[in-house]
Order: sequence, then C-alpha cells, then structure tokens
Amino acid sequence: MNPGKGKRVADDQDAAADIEAWITKARTCEAPAIATFASGLEADIAAVRAALMEPWSSGQAEGQVNRLKLIKRQCYGRAGLDLLKRRMVLAA
Repeated sequence: MNPGKGKRVADDQDAAADIEAWITKARTCEAPAIATFASGLEADIAAVRAALMEPWSSGQAEGQVNRLKLIKRQCYGRAGLDLLKRRMVLAA
C-alpha cells in the first residue's frame, strides 16, 4: 500500500466537498457570470467530482490548445493564414 495514498484520497474528498460549498456560495454571487458558471458546474457535478478525484491532469494539453487558439485569433485579425503558419513554424 502506498503510504501517501490514504492522505490523497482524503484530500480529494475534501476538494469535492469544498467545490459544493463554493458552488452554493457562488450561485448567490452578485456577478452574473460567476453565478452562471456555478450553475453550469452544478448541472454536471458528477463530472466535476470525478475530475477532482483523478490523480492526473490534462493541464499541459489544455495549455497548448489555449496558446494555439490565442495565436490563431491574433493572426486571423491581422495577417491571415500566412502569419499564423510562420508563427507556428517558428514556435516549434
């Protein structure tokens, strides 16, 4: 048995409980965007709990996707596909 595993499971369960408390508080927030976001999380709470319990993260992949989308948005507005292609080649 992994000695750190029991603590990690307890931490994951605490995180799952904390998110529910945060959602409850955020739904009554005066900022409509935060209240809407909290309602969306609550609508899919099973997936949110599962994500909090997993030991792995897709953060690296999501960061790369976000970076590529940012480059794409910048380039389409200014110089189109040629600049986008050049930036992608230089970044690799």
